Amino acid sequence: MKKDICILAIETSCDETAAAVVRNGREICSNIIFSQIDLHKLYGGVVPEIASRKHIEKINQVIEEALKQAGTALDELDAIAVTYGPGLVGALLVGVAEAKAIAYAKDLPLIGVHHIEGHISANYIEHPELEPPFLCLVVSGGHTHLVYVRDYGKYDILGRTRDDAAGEAYDKVARAIGLGYPGGPKIDRIAKEGNPEAISFPRAHIEDSPYDFSFSGVKSAVLNYINGCQMKGESFLPADIAASFQKAVVDVLVEHSMWAVEEYKTCKFAIAGGVASNSALRESMKKACEERQTTFYYPSPVFCTDNAAMIGAAAYYEYLAGTRHGWDLNAVPNLKLGER
Repeated sequence: MKKDICILAIETSCDETAAAVVRNGREICSNIIFSQIDLHKLYGGVVPEIASRKHIEKINQVIEEALKQAGTALDELDAIAVTYGPGLVGALLVGVAEAKAIAYAKDLPLIGVHHIEGHISANYIEHPELEPPFLCLVVSGGHTHLVYVRDYGKYDILGRTRDDAAGEAYDKVARAIGLGYPGGPKIDRIAKEGNPEAISFPRAHIEDSPYDFSFSGVKSAVLNYINGCQMKGESFLPADIAASFQKAVVDVLVEHSMWAVEEYKTCKFAIAGGVASNSALRESMKKACEERQTTFYYPSPVFCTDNAAMIGAAAYYEYLAGTRHGWDLNAVPNLKLGER
């Protein structure tokens, strides 16, 4: 009889301190997240030093709660997994040090996981039928990647942002129209009250790299529009700006993704990352996939934002592939997908 593989996963790449116990890559026994959003709201964004200190304060409590909720003990685990990049170096170091300490003390295998691989793997949690190959769009505050998932742990990056990530542009536009941090959910909410056709913002296309993205132009266009209104003494509707900006971003994300679906002739397409919980993106992507007879996969919002369950899901397949890290595992803030 095949033995179940139980992994404790730790995620501290940005401003969520998270731990989860995951069985066989798809069964979530526990998923505990301590969010620092309320703290960083005071500063209009994540302050790395504060994030690191908060991780140190909370990580033991979060792990203890994850083990308690899962009804398991460290001695019953098969491996320890941790995000080791990309992310904020100080925040990553807290999780990596904790994972190494537990793995050493309990003589357990240590598995370092790429953060983006975790986001992609979040789709496995609620879609047991999903298996590679498939296409995945990863959209978050730090990343915008269009990825072809050839197999578990094997990825081809078809396109990436040349400048701002989609989520980063959302945060900057939200700040400009007075919505504050975090920008993504607030723009998504207020955009429902606005007219997406009110203002024509640009859609960037990179001629020699059709799958690449660029969002600094649309962000700058929004800021210029607001400045122009203020200089002329004209009023503007934040809801119209939010709706028009969001439509410009979503149009590009969907268009590039569907080009890839058609070229790679895939019948499976997934989204992942914080922006994957955006209602306009989900609706547009779902419609585009239906038109192409392509099955559309997306995680629940709790698995879109940073969490440890997705790291545990990714770690399971790394475990099966024989991936093991030594005590020299370190935080790699600019880790590229596919690197070891």
